Amino acid sequence: MVYEHDIPAGSRLYFGKSAYVKRTIERVAAETLYAMGYEEIVTPIFSYHQHEAFDDAKELVRLNDEENHEVSLRADSTADVIRIVTKRLGRSSEAKKWFYIQPVMTYPTRENYQVGAEEIGGDFVEAAKRAAQLLEKLALRPVMQLSNMRIPKLLHERYGVALDDLKAMHIEALCETTEWMAALVAIDSVEDLKDLSVFPEDIAAELDMLRLAASEIAYAPIVVAPLFYAKMRYYDALVFRCIEGNDTLATGGAYRIGDTKAAGFALNVDACIARKMKEGQADE
Repeated sequence: MVYEHDIPAGSRLYFGKSAYVKRTIERVAAETLYAMGYEEIVTPIFSYHQHEAFDDAKELVRLNDEENHEVSLRADSTADVIRIVTKRLGRSSEAKKWFYIQPVMTYPTRENYQVGAEEIGGDFVEAAKRAAQLLEKLALRPVMQLSNMRIPKLLHERYGVALDDLKAMHIEALCETTEWMAALVAIDSVEDLKDLSVFPEDIAAELDMLRLAASEIAYAPIVVAPLFYAKMRYYDALVFRCIEGNDTLATGGAYRIGDTKAAGFALNVDACIARKMKEGQADE
């Protein structure tokens, strides 16, 4: 039985202090991103192309338009922002840096608010720095985890490592694949990237990219997770996650959508609200 006061599992309800915190986060984010030179965009809640961004289309909430074309609710903003800016706005705007403040919806009834920023032709290090600056403006200092999507792809394509084992982090199965996999699994910090002689040249080169990125970002604390596999199809190089406890406060990285290279990040507003409320900062 569904009562009048019930809301679907996974949907969001903010009121009183939590609504105030949400609005404050969004206001600070907008002011900060405008100051960084970003233009704002609000994309349609319905999309024809969301399936192109996801490995698993089961995450999409799908329906049909009046001509019976399949559409889905916006489950990811990045792909639509890049597609709309490059294919629809075209010459009407020369801006390369865009931000958005809007929710995404995934199956069956999960609703998540995001603040995101994308830069066409952007650089991974700059995206990570800007995410860190925005979190600092919000008085949040999570751990930044750096990963490189080329590593799991190389492991799968050249060394026969199963993608399912990488996605699920089946450590025992992974360590059985190569003689140096245990050393790769053990990497956790930038210090662990100083001596890469145990690894093949292709893997060592990608690990060194993580080391160089960490030195340029100059953020603390940073951890390294070389086997992390991002679920979004378009990530093809360096990625990061900002984590505090069990909460992921922000994600981002370098990516390619069609012929367009870009870099950006998304702030998980719901997780940030939860941290603020937990820390008793709702009145700040």
